[in-house]
Amino acid sequence: MKYFIRHFNHFDPETTLVVAPEGLSRFYLEETSPDSRIGATWMTKEDRDNEIKDYIAYLDLLHDQILAGLSPEVQIKVFGFSQGCTTLCRWVAYGKVRPNSMVMWAGTFPTDIDWNEFGQKFHGFPIDVVYGNNDEYISWINADEITSLMEKAGLNFRVTTFDGKHEIIREVLNTLLR
Repeated sequence: MKYFIRHFNHFDPETTLVVAPEGLSRFYLEETSPDSRIGATWMTKEDRDNEIKDYIAYLDLLHDQILAGLSPEVQIKVFGFSQGCTTLCRWVAYGKVRPNSMVMWAGTFPTDIDWNEFGQKFHGFPIDVVYGNNDEYISWINADEITSLMEKAGLNFRVTTFDGKHEIIREVLNTLLR
């Protein structure tokens, strides 16, 4: 978490509240040793459906608690990175959040969203899809497929690419979240 959140620490805390929930399951990023970095994931294939329900409930609870103390006019901008994009999309489809804008960075829509039933929840706000043109995971992102899906669903979107890998670039982030 501390490595991810640093990408947002330059935003003015007087005008921007950054909430970065972490996946509920932890794992070692490298070999298991006291010095190994720990990563987090939202789910695994084990008990998948219940894990999805759990994280949507968790995000809804967090959403309610945070919004309870804010003005109703507050702008909600949601951001997903890598596998967090599928979590974000499921939350928009099945949860309480109604964002003013959405950024999907280096990730894609999950294949399990029923667009006939939940596709309308992605209307009414702009969606930015962002990825590096040298992203080592570009094959699973499949930008052409994302674009086709969003065009077919009639979504308001734009695709932004940058010269880079599977990473967050501050200058690009600033243009999307300001």
